[in-house]
Amino acid sequence: MVLKEVRFHGRGGQGAVTSSQVLAVAAFHDGKFTQAFPNFGVERTGAPIESYTRIDDGPIDVRQHVYNPDYVIILDPSLMADLDMTKGLEKGGLVIVNSNKTPKELGLGKFNTKCIDITKVALDVIGKPFVNIAALGAFASLSGEVSLKALDKAIDERFAAKGKIAALNKEACKVVFNKCEEVK
Repeated sequence: MVLKEVRFHGRGGQGAVTSSQVLAVAAFHDGKFTQAFPNFGVERTGAPIESYTRIDDGPIDVRQHVYNPDYVIILDPSLMADLDMTKGLEKGGLVIVNSNKTPKELGLGKFNTKCIDITKVALDVIGKPFVNIAALGAFASLSGEVSLKALDKAIDERFAAKGKIAALNKEACKVVFNKCEEVK
């Protein structure tokens, strides 16, 4: 495997940082080397933020922001009105968008884009619009970079003190994973 880089876009408080960390732990459980880190300063709740994950079969020596991601995960599509979410996206890279719209409707028709209504799944399963962990189910299914089993283990570790939250997030992740498997 060659180094793979993932860039998450969300708003402060939506869990993009947590997503990147859980993804890194899941990849670690799959035997990979990983990094996860955010990019924000004094942002407040609701402000745009980025978070990153790197995954590789060997040690990762890169210590900089992710400028040319292989994958972009957009937790909040309303950010697309003001920011170029695909900036630096590697040729053939994958964009995963939490949306019930089509890639063309979002202006992403020229990219390898998959739109999944993760918010609906989160509302149905969790009862709240917590999409950050469920989005990892889409990533696992569409990229093949991590296994659902490793994600379950990482979710259990991250939410160990909150058993019900872990169970709901694992279920939402699995539902999104299966939805993506159906449309591949």
